[in-house]
Amino acid sequence: MTPLSDVPPTAAEERDEDLLTRREASAYLARFHVRLKPATLARLWSVGGDGPPCRHIRGKPWYPRGALRAWAEAQQTGLRRSRGEAGAWPAAGPR
Repeated sequence: MTPLSDVPPTAAEERDEDLLTRREASAYLARFHVRLKPATLARLWSVGGDGPPCRHIRGKPWYPRGALRAWAEAQQTGLRRSRGEAGAWPAAGPR
């Protein structure tokens, strides 16, 4: 068993089943260019938003690393040249 430290694990040491705190989850999501503060993660969960999935253990939220990665990747769109391309934002309809 290794002692706990503030040094983040290397990519080889990271496992999908690792559970992250909100602060750790926020830092991990930033790797995927999804920038959410821990307070924003809390708000998304409490209002039933479309935030990443988490589990609660004794009332404290924990985010599985694999679920965070999958959620972050799902937030990205494919490359596109303009808003009018397929999968882009819907065009403004008549008013």
